[in-house]
Amino acid sequence: MKKFLVVVDMQNDFVDGALGSDEAVAIVDNVVEKIKNFDGEIFATFDTHFENYLETSEGKKLPVEHCIKGSDGWLLNKKVENALNEKGFTSVEKLTFGSLELPKLIEKKAQGEDFTIELCGLCTDICVVSNALILKASFRETEITVDSSCCAGVSVETHNCALKTMQCCQINVV
Repeated sequence: MKKFLVVVDMQNDFVDGALGSDEAVAIVDNVVEKIKNFDGEIFATFDTHFENYLETSEGKKLPVEHCIKGSDGWLLNKKVENALNEKGFTSVEKLTFGSLELPKLIEKKAQGEDFTIELCGLCTDICVVSNALILKASFRETEITVDSSCCAGVSVETHNCALKTMQCCQINVV
């Protein structure tokens, strides 16, 4: 059985940049350990925006420029990047909270074999939950797990709400 790990948006702007938090900084070492110890293929998503971000629908609702492609904030946290580079990974740029391309990439890498998917990263209540639900909808019989010790949300409260939502949708939360 194949195993896939999806590291969601561990970018500078979400860790300690424009939208960073103490909780996000606190999970970096857990994510690094998860990557180093993972026995399978890894995908890393990149929240990707452009100079016109403030003019977009998202930018109007969250008027904080972040993850502008090519900026320091768009880059992965250095510790996470080093761990990913050591293991090897497939990068997935996404222009919104969840990636519709990710299930296609996973299906291609699975090559018809059964597989499991584990997710970790930022932010639990936006991009992690969005990707987890897209993956569950795409692979309804596949075991999908989210490691809560490797996730952080916009707030502790919304992090916990997202974990509960995923549990309700038959996603394992450990």
